[in-house]
Amino acid sequence: MLTLPDQLTHGQATACLAALVANLAAEAAPVQVDAAALRHFDSSALAVLLELRRACAGAGKPMVVRGLPTGLRDLAALYGVEALLPSA
Repeated sequence: MLTLPDQLTHGQATACLAALVANLAAEAAPVQVDAAALRHFDSSALAVLLELRRACAGAGKPMVVRGLPTGLRDLAALYGVEALLPSA
């Protein structure tokens, strides 16, 4: 399972995405992303999840997000991308 940090803002987004993608090959399908620890975030967290989803799709693996914070779920709905981040 891939895990998001407790803070994911613009300053951490590039490094976080690189680390997640680097571990993608070792993940079984569906790729599970644990977002439960995420406490401090901005729209960059959403961008990271969407880019990770794209990387998963390129690897032929669906992605499921667990523990998505309500605020980030609301942000995804605001941008109209909530369906792209299936949760379990």
